[in-house]
Parts: sequence; structure tokens; C-alpha cells
Amino acid sequence: MKVTIKDIANICGVSAGTVDRALNNRTGISEKTRKKVLKVAKELNYQPDYMARSLVMGKTMTLGVVLFDLYNRSFAQLMNAIELKARELGYFVYITLTDKDPENEIKCINYLVNRKVDGIILFTVNHGEEFDAYLNKFNIPIVTVFNYISENWEYVGIQERKAMKEAIDYIASLNYKNYIYVSPPLAYLGKTNIYTQEERLHGFLEGLQENGIQDEPQIIKEAEYIDVLSNITFNENEKTAIICSTDLYALEVMNHLKARNLTVPGFVGVMGFDDIDMLKYITPRLATVKYPIVEVGVKAVESILHKIDHGTYISTPLLDYEIIKGESI
Repeated sequence: MKVTIKDIANICGVSAGTVDRALNNRTGISEKTRKKVLKVAKELNYQPDYMARSLVMGKTMTLGVVLFDLYNRSFAQLMNAIELKARELGYFVYITLTDKDPENEIKCINYLVNRKVDGIILFTVNHGEEFDAYLNKFNIPIVTVFNYISENWEYVGIQERKAMKEAIDYIASLNYKNYIYVSPPLAYLGKTNIYTQEERLHGFLEGLQENGIQDEPQIIKEAEYIDVLSNITFNENEKTAIICSTDLYALEVMNHLKARNLTVPGFVGVMGFDDIDMLKYITPRLATVKYPIVEVGVKAVESILHKIDHGTYISTPLLDYEIIKGESI
């Protein structure tokens, strides 16, 4: 039979309110009583009745998260940060994965809403007025990350364009003459929400222009970007920089160049974006832009919980980033 708060109260000789305060770490009881209650609860294997609690509190103490996938280490790091912060603040997390499919994303959001989550942290591929109206009808707190939707939704991120432009400023200072940009998601430009990738492209182009790079860069949008690179001949006397819109692409590019016995840097330099945690195992150390991924997750949780508890989001200024010079450029 399920153990209740009243059962624990009877055994400890205290009120149900005292047991509730002990179990939820609230003030108003002595430390001796708290320890006694917790000891009995543990011995009886007490499990909270979350359904009953949600009816009393008017919330389920759960958050929903919508991500593309967990193959990209950035997404895995983000999810870990969200879960840790949410748990610290007493919330459980539902995770849903869309595989970058707009229709599947709608199914994920509907799933979370139907499970009465108190709020949703959303990395979307949808956008536009129709999607805005769809989200608004739920009357549920939503914080967006990575891909911006509109001013109607709280957003946590960085100045993507400015960060990439500063990366190009650094590369240009090293006298690179030729530039190649690798970003397969650009194939979806105008079709789905690729805000972060689009902003990074703009930063790349603005950086070239402001640094007086006249030659037209090669922009690779193909999913088989390694095949495209295979047909490019590199000249050691005219340094080429390959800039990738994520570290994942940059690591594949470096593997390809090594297989061709092209030294990095030397014949060609490589730069990524994100500074995923696995880079510490890679030689040479990849030059990249450090994305404050853990801070994004923490700030998103703090903002959405403030909205749930107090009716307003914690407005988060765009976060800081850092150019990691590495050894690959």
C-alpha cells in the first residue's frame, strides 16, 4: 500500500504540515524533527504523489524541451545543462527530438502541451506568423534558444553574426588569401528556420568585406561537403582558410585533410564554431568560437521558471562568446 504524508506524520508524532515542510526543505521546523521525518520517509520508501501535488499547486513541476537531436555535442551539452538546473530547482524534464522536421516538431510540441508541462524550451525549425499564432494559442511559457522566432518569444543566445565576423577578422590577420565556407544547413535557406546558420553566414561575408578580401569565397551547402572538398586543389603559396559553421563539420574537414596528407595549418587552415567539449581530445586544437552553451541552458531554465512563478520572464541580454585561436589556423 502506498505510504502517505499522513502515515509518516502518525509515526513521527507530528502534523502533516510538518512532514510536508521537512520533505520539501522548507523553514518552520527544527533540524532534529526534519532529520527524524526524512529518516522515516526513507525507511518507508515514501514516494511523492505528483498528481495530487500538481492539483494543489496548479502546476506539474515539469518542463518540456524540443531539440533537433543529440548527435551534435552542443545539443547534448545544452540538454545536460537544462536538466541539471531544472532538477536543482525541483523540476523534471521531458525531452523530445524533431530530427529537424517541421511537422515532427509540431507533434513534439503537442505532445508536451498534452502532458501539461509548465513551460517549453524550444529550438525550432519552424517560423513565420502562422507558427507564431500556433504557439500563442497554448498560453504557455516558451523560451527559444539558438533559432530566433520573433519578439513575441523570449530568446537566449549570442550575437551570432558579430561572433563570426570577429572570427574572420582574426583569420584575415593571419594573411589567408582564399576562403571556403562549409555549412550544409544553408541548403534549407528560405524553407525552414535556420536563424543561427544564416546569421553566421552574414558574419562571414561581412568579415571578408570589411577586411578587403576581394576574391569570391566558395560557399559549400551540400550535405556531401567532403566530396566537394575532394575536388579542390590547395596551393601552399596561397593560404586557404576553411571556415565551418559548426565544430562537427570542422572535425570532418580536418579528418579529410589529414587523409590527403595536407598539413593543418600549412596548406590549409580550419576554423569551427561552438567549442564542443570533445575538442580537448583533438590534435591540432581546433580554432573556433566558444558558445556559452551551459549558460544558455541555465539562463533558459531560470527565465522560464520566473515566468511560471512570477508572471514575467527574466530578460537575458545576448551572452558573451570568445574566439578560441587554437592551432588549426
